[in-house]
Amino acid sequence: MSILIEHDKRRSEILERAVDVFVEEGFENTTFQKIADRCDITRTTLYIYFRNKREIFNYSIKQLMNTVETDIVSIKEDQSKNCVERLALVFSVIIDRLVENRRLLSVILDYLWYYAKSLGSAEKTVDSGEKEKKGASPEKKVHRRTIRIRHILAGIIIQGIESGELPRNSVGYMGKLLYALLESAVFRLSVLETASLEDLKRSARLMIYSQGKSPPSIAQSTY
Repeated sequence: MSILIEHDKRRSEILERAVDVFVEEGFENTTFQKIADRCDITRTTLYIYFRNKREIFNYSIKQLMNTVETDIVSIKEDQSKNCVERLALVFSVIIDRLVENRRLLSVILDYLWYYAKSLGSAEKTVDSGEKEKKGASPEKKVHRRTIRIRHILAGIIIQGIESGELPRNSVGYMGKLLYALLESAVFRLSVLETASLEDLKRSARLMIYSQGKSPPSIAQSTY
C-alpha cells in the first residue's frame, strides 16, 4: 500500500511540474524530455508513470474533471438544501475550481488551438471535391470532457421541476445559460486573465433564483 501511495504522490508531483512546462512552452513545443528535466528525473523514470506528453496532459484534465465532479455530486445529493440552492452552489463551486486551475485552462486552450491546426493539416480532398477530416473536432472533444457536468446540472434542474421549485420549461434554457456562463468563465480566465469571477457567480445566482420562488437580494447573491 505504501508503494502505491508513493507512486501516486510522484505522479501528482510530475503533473504539477508538467503544467509549468506546458504553460511556458505551449503544448506543441513541450517535449517528454523537457518534462523529465523539470522533474529532475530521466526519461526512463518518467516512462514508469506516463507513456508520453499527451497522456500527462490528458491525466491533468481528468484529475481536474474528477475533482469537480466529486464536489458537485456531493452537493447534488445534499438534501438539506432545496434544488435552487444546490444549483447555485454547484455553479459557484465549479467557478472556484476553474479559478484554482487557471494555469491548466491556458494549456487546454493552447492544446485546442494546436489540435485544430493539426486537424486542418490532416484534411484531404475526396473525389467529390469536399474535405474530409479525421478525428473528432475540438468542440466534440470539449463536449466529451464536460458531458457529465452537463448531466449533473440537468439532473438538479429536473429535480427542481419535479419539486415545483422551477418552471417546467427550464431544463433546456437554464442548462444552456449556465453552460454558456461557464464557457465565458474559461475564456475570461485563460484569455483575458481576469483576476476574479465573483460578478459571474452573482449573475448566475440571480438568474437561478429568479426562476425559483424566492429570489435573493443583490447583497445576498454571492457565496
